Amino acid sequence: MSITLKDQAAIVGIGQTEFSKNSGRSDLQLACEAVSAAIDDAGIEPSDVDGMTTFSMDLTDDIEVARAVGIGSLTFQSQIPHGGGAALGVLHQAAMAVATGAAKYVVCYRDLNGRSGQRYSEGVSGDLITSDSIHWSWYIPSGLMTPTSWVALVTQRYMHDTGTTSADLAQVAVSTRKHAVTNPNAIFYERPITLEDHQGSRMIVDPLRLYDCCLETDGACACIVTTPERARDLAQKPALIRGVAQGSGADQESMTSFYRDDITALPELGIVANQIYAQSGLTPDDIDAAILYDAFTSIVLFQLEAYGFCKRGEAKDFVKNGNIEVGGRLPVNTHGGQLSEAYIHGMNGVNEGVRLIRGTSVNQPEKSDHVLVTAGVGVPSSAMILGKMD
Repeated sequence: MSITLKDQAAIVGIGQTEFSKNSGRSDLQLACEAVSAAIDDAGIEPSDVDGMTTFSMDLTDDIEVARAVGIGSLTFQSQIPHGGGAALGVLHQAAMAVATGAAKYVVCYRDLNGRSGQRYSEGVSGDLITSDSIHWSWYIPSGLMTPTSWVALVTQRYMHDTGTTSADLAQVAVSTRKHAVTNPNAIFYERPITLEDHQGSRMIVDPLRLYDCCLETDGACACIVTTPERARDLAQKPALIRGVAQGSGADQESMTSFYRDDITALPELGIVANQIYAQSGLTPDDIDAAILYDAFTSIVLFQLEAYGFCKRGEAKDFVKNGNIEVGGRLPVNTHGGQLSEAYIHGMNGVNEGVRLIRGTSVNQPEKSDHVLVTAGVGVPSSAMILGKMD
């Protein structure tokens, strides 16, 4: 008998704090607020939770969150590395835990004071405490010290190979912002931009302009995972995990895989895509909406191609004419994404994927039976497909 994660787990509760530039609270408090909200949303008690998983980059220990919110004994704990690549890695761990009986209810969370506290835009030239410092040390003398600079290098090559322009990147920024404008939770609520605004914004690292780069945000998000059987009796409409996977490509570095023959190939995305489509039995044509990790506009184009919505070099045309807006072929980042709602390392996208399945997004497409949610690009990555339970 083959073992699969298809339909073996469901997301039954979601929670988050407000998103801001200065929360005025500790990371621990943010985490506790989001986790408590997710538990309440699921209609369970804190004592029902027996598993927790988060990012290795999170500054808040799971056991401290557990003590603070009233969670008792734990039978499952894990942390996933590589920053934004962990966004669905934590769901992968949670799904395996409940499917195997290692835990009954697993909390997945991420908290960060990403604007008032540790800012990723400040770069990696300070205290380097992981082995990533070994490969980053080769690039720092050339000025490659920040995620923006690393992604800009790959983007520049991709644009050269495919004929993509800055105006094409602007299509992603403007389309995503349209969704944030109607989302009261978004940092850029009621603050639209135009293509001209994008093209007139200052250059951060060529070819990435200000509006090609995600927000820096304070906040936290959490969700609760359990089995479909338990999910049927809970307060909310479950979001069934049809497929979930992680993947790392050959010759992988974290954000700087510049020694590959083709630095734009990003094979880790293909590894993840192949797994989730095989698990779920679905194809790109079955996906009604997508929450694509959008730390930068260009990586949305990379993912549209890697996850099979268009061929290599065709993403620049796919994003035009409202095709990635509500009412288009593939509504993308209906919450405003990390570009315009908040940057919570992709976990706010997980919550939006659940809302799309529930039918409660503020930008709800006409059809949302299957939703793709993805994680970071340029790092070992992860993704899942959510569906509705019968």
